[in-house]
Amino acid sequence: WRYLKDLGLIYPCEVSRKDLAARKSDWHAPERLGGELIFPEELRSDAERECSAPGERNWRFRVDYASGILEAEDQRLGLHVFEPGGDYGDFLVWRRDGYPSYELAVVVDDILMKITEVVRGEDLWVSTARQLELYRAFRAEPPAFYHCALVRDDSGERLAKRRDSLAIRSFREAGQSPDTLLKMADSQV
Repeated sequence: WRYLKDLGLIYPCEVSRKDLAARKSDWHAPERLGGELIFPEELRSDAERECSAPGERNWRFRVDYASGILEAEDQRLGLHVFEPGGDYGDFLVWRRDGYPSYELAVVVDDILMKITEVVRGEDLWVSTARQLELYRAFRAEPPAFYHCALVRDDSGERLAKRRDSLAIRSFREAGQSPDTLLKMADSQV
């Protein structure tokens, strides 16, 4: 947090996702990137606060919207071009509850652990752009990325804990073998 703050790359932000959603409906990333809300440049905080610690507020990374495209190579999906302000915007790096965001935590962990390859679901593809911004800020070499296809149910919805989808345990209890689950995933690629 302190390193990013000292470089002027983060700022305190009181605007929540709910506030952002209420202000304007067209600040969304393309559907292929999850359609999430993009934090627009005009809502950035101008208040410079002298802080020795993050305190009880959110902090966002200041994306350089004028920097042009950001290229990301994925070992499965190939080369992708992200547009700052169009595909992603200023993102959370520190939460008001006193903890780093997912983006900051995984990048710092990967750097400290010298991770060279990251494998995760393709629903986290847009996180790659944000994480590349952080790797650049930390002057660190990013890992190679591989984003796996998601396993989906009969209606096309991805299996997810938050929607109480079937768990691997459910397949096991129904007598399904791991091979059956792998064939299901392969057929959706």
